[in-house]
Amino acid sequence: MDSRPLILVVDDEVRSQETLHRVLIDEFDVLTASNAYEAEEILNTEMVHLILCDQRMPGMTGVEFLKRVRDTWPDPIRMIVSGYTDSEDIIAGLNDAGIYQYITKPWDPAELLEIVHDAMGLLRLQRENANASFEIKTAAPSIEQSLKTNKAKLKKHFDFSNVLHTPSSPMADVLHLAAKGAGVDISVLICGESGTGKEILARAIHYNSARADKPFVAENCGALPDELLESELFGCKKGAYTGAYEDRVGLFEQADGGTIFLDEVGETSPAFQVKLLRVLQDGEFRPLGSQRPRKVDVRVIAATNRVLEEEMRAKRFREDLYYRLSAFPISLPPLRERPMDIALLAGETLSRVAREFAKPVERLSEEVLDIFKSYPWPGNVREMQNEIQRMVALDDGPVLGRNVVSPRLTDASVAHEIADRLVELNVSWKPVPGASLRDQVEMLERQILSEALDRHSGNISRVAEEVGLSRVGLRGKLQRYDLTQPN
Repeated sequence: MDSRPLILVVDDEVRSQETLHRVLIDEFDVLTASNAYEAEEILNTEMVHLILCDQRMPGMTGVEFLKRVRDTWPDPIRMIVSGYTDSEDIIAGLNDAGIYQYITKPWDPAELLEIVHDAMGLLRLQRENANASFEIKTAAPSIEQSLKTNKAKLKKHFDFSNVLHTPSSPMADVLHLAAKGAGVDISVLICGESGTGKEILARAIHYNSARADKPFVAENCGALPDELLESELFGCKKGAYTGAYEDRVGLFEQADGGTIFLDEVGETSPAFQVKLLRVLQDGEFRPLGSQRPRKVDVRVIAATNRVLEEEMRAKRFREDLYYRLSAFPISLPPLRERPMDIALLAGETLSRVAREFAKPVERLSEEVLDIFKSYPWPGNVREMQNEIQRMVALDDGPVLGRNVVSPRLTDASVAHEIADRLVELNVSWKPVPGASLRDQVEMLERQILSEALDRHSGNISRVAEEVGLSRVGLRGKLQRYDLTQPN
């Protein structure tokens, strides 16, 4: 209400009219009428916000008049101001005329103003809600179209054909299997090391299933203690535990009709696994602090980087839950088993990161690609993405070279070169993922000495001659590496 609100005072006593006018006029516009008929004439021509009406008036009582107002002019807030407190009048006013307040005479000016201010606040909220409802109704078609467009984009983005791999990659078989699983409404268990893209595969399964138009929600089960995880997944009632300040709708309920992705399900406790099993068996759960169970229709896709068969043997994971989750198992290969995909993945990641960072970087040098292919990538695709982000941040290109590659990658590359050379020399050696170059060199040196000792039956002179050390130097190395020294 941009202008001053308009109040209509209806009272057959002139003195009462004047008193109310005097109290209200500083903050509101005020019109007066001596009876219901005069008041109706005003309502026909003026936009009245609030009516203050006496109860006992000639011709028509206040309640009777306000009942007519409710039927014909429902917008103004209606109040009775009366010296009479007949309970039947009050009940009739509340039930039939929709009266906001029944004020008895004599009234206090300050209290009357406070009541009127509260009423105006209510009127403002009603109008804002009405405007909001109208805006929502008028915007609904465009919102619905926008949602359809966004869902179509998501479905296209997570299409299996968009998962980068070469034809000879083990990912080709994985994606073929996942596409088959997407068309069947059963639980899926995705196994794989951290960083292999388990959530991306879960989203692809969802957006290529019959549930694609329904919600997809995700939760990392290893990130929360049992009580908070239960609240996140199943919801809670206010006061169910310390910190539960309001009712919470859980993710299972939010995902009703769609898919819920439970990442790192192998990290859950046996006690929580029992509650999860019930949802999978019956589609039923109970929010924390609630006595009433809820029913949902949700597809569960779970993921783990643990070997759940070993967890079951160790009694850390329930067999019945495992078989419920693994109706359709999918195993994601680590990046070290996909060397044929590394150049493709690195190139696509580099292009995306260059756009995000607004850098004119075009490609990785051949030397860098060779380093990438020889590195074991213990953190898988996620580690590669982080490495490329770091490299782009350090150099403006257009070609990124060895100088911006992390030392752990270049050390591993040198170790692999050494390993290749040792194969030529008939020395068995495999680089250790994650170990520094210095540590790998020391491990290699120890192995060379150990194998030489075995070949020469501990003859220190022959060993020293083969490895190019003096007898004293050899004894020092043997002592350093805690190898059995010859007598």
